[in-house]
Amino acid sequence: MPNPKTLWIKDPLAIFAEGAERGIVVRGAQIVECVPRGAAPASQIDDVLDASRHVVLPGLINTHHHFFQTLTRAHPAAINKELFPWLVALYPIWSKLGPDEFRIAVRLALTELLMSGCTTAADHHYLFPKGLENSVDIEVEEARALGIRMTVTRGSMNLSQKDGGLPPDHVVQDEDTILRDSERVLSAYHDPSPGSFIQIGLAPCSPFSVTKRLMAESAALAHRYDCPLHTHLCETKDEEAYCIERYQCRPVDLLEETGWLHKRTWLAHGIHFNADEIKRLGAHGVGVCHCAASNMVLASGICQTKDLEAAGSPVGLGVDGSASNDASNMIEALRHALMIGRLKYGAAGVTHLDVLRWGTEGSARCLGRDDIGKIAPGMQADLAMFMLDELRFSGAHDPLAALILCGAHRADRVMVGGRWRVEDGQPIGVDLRRLMEQHRRAAARLA
Repeated sequence: MPNPKTLWIKDPLAIFAEGAERGIVVRGAQIVECVPRGAAPASQIDDVLDASRHVVLPGLINTHHHFFQTLTRAHPAAINKELFPWLVALYPIWSKLGPDEFRIAVRLALTELLMSGCTTAADHHYLFPKGLENSVDIEVEEARALGIRMTVTRGSMNLSQKDGGLPPDHVVQDEDTILRDSERVLSAYHDPSPGSFIQIGLAPCSPFSVTKRLMAESAALAHRYDCPLHTHLCETKDEEAYCIERYQCRPVDLLEETGWLHKRTWLAHGIHFNADEIKRLGAHGVGVCHCAASNMVLASGICQTKDLEAAGSPVGLGVDGSASNDASNMIEALRHALMIGRLKYGAAGVTHLDVLRWGTEGSARCLGRDDIGKIAPGMQADLAMFMLDELRFSGAHDPLAALILCGAHRADRVMVGGRWRVEDGQPIGVDLRRLMEQHRRAAARLA
């Protein structure tokens, strides 16, 4: 094979990296050089991209989502409800989901994420009505077609309404079916090697929709396959009360009892931890994905991001489901995290640099990856490049801060593994008009 070409992304307007004021050099799938102020590349250069109008970030990493929920955004049955009644309202609608609707929901969510500067996405798919048993396979196919990295978490629910859980009986599976399929998709798709595009995680949905045995068996399976574990935890006070009543312990105690307190685990939301629990989670390196927009929409509370990070927990960001956020936009998620974080920690307590770090390096740590999330030699060439050419940015003095404070929402260019996946704001190879028409028809079938 011919040697890969070397590209100098030259003289960016701003870049979220140290010692890269004159840009970065990409060869093949990797970053091979950061070019400091006043220097020129040491590498032989084949191509140059003038980045003088671009703010360059590591590719953003979304660590919690539910792609199927793009089909029920702003749904009248669920508007203005908190989590438990919101779920009860939407489960009957989601139970109609078939493979065709699911596929188009995944395609739209991934495209929307790419256009917002996201290069790696984790989806938590836990809904398995009859006919949707191969949902993980569909997600892998769609991610590969778009060229985006993905951690597909094989979710699960085995406590339904008849067992005292929230989900309808016909959208859950039994433990043996769940564990058998979990092992199948791990064997088929999980690639833990550096630079991999597809990884699999195991993700029992939440304490109020799975049994302790399923939590424990999933942890054992994850250990065997060296794959991550994920679940919703401490999102609401209702969940805390449910755990105490059903298991006679708090949610974090449930994690410990079932073998989840280790660095392979990352949690969605993580709002209602007490000080001792934050200390325990940090000591074990358990990651937490902050889902600011969803937490605000459902009035769930505010994640204790700074306390968790200080204790040793990786903190990442996620857009969460598109029925509780109503968007799949990762750069907007950074702004949401900044704003709600300042309500808790003060104006100087959470900065634009904090949320940029959480949405890149912190998110990568949540997923257990050290090959993405930073601009540095040897890292994967995953980049998001934004232009400040809209009215909202006029008069902005600090380009990195402007992305967050002025509300950037669309990347101009996105590179994944050294290949451009978005150019001039458009996803390569995607007919957006046709995609939206297909998606609207799929949403109408669920109505």
